[in-house]
Amino acid sequence: MPFITVKMLEGKTKEQKRQLIERMTEVACETLGVEASKVFIFIEDLEKDNYGKNGKMFSDLDANGVSQGKTD
Repeated sequence: MPFITVKMLEGKTKEQKRQLIERMTEVACETLGVEASKVFIFIEDLEKDNYGKNGKMFSDLDANGVSQGKTD
């Protein structure tokens, strides 16, 4: 019985999450030889204010990882 956790920054749509769950379940079933009813997918939306990269908060970076100059 696989339990799969996906951690990603907030902002993905419900449809994107739905597709991710469907496809990850398919891959788990094919790879591990289990039924879909035995696969559990957990998505954790991470708030951008709670994570950082290269000394900057994610909420202060644009889509390209460049600082937006925020100083809250």
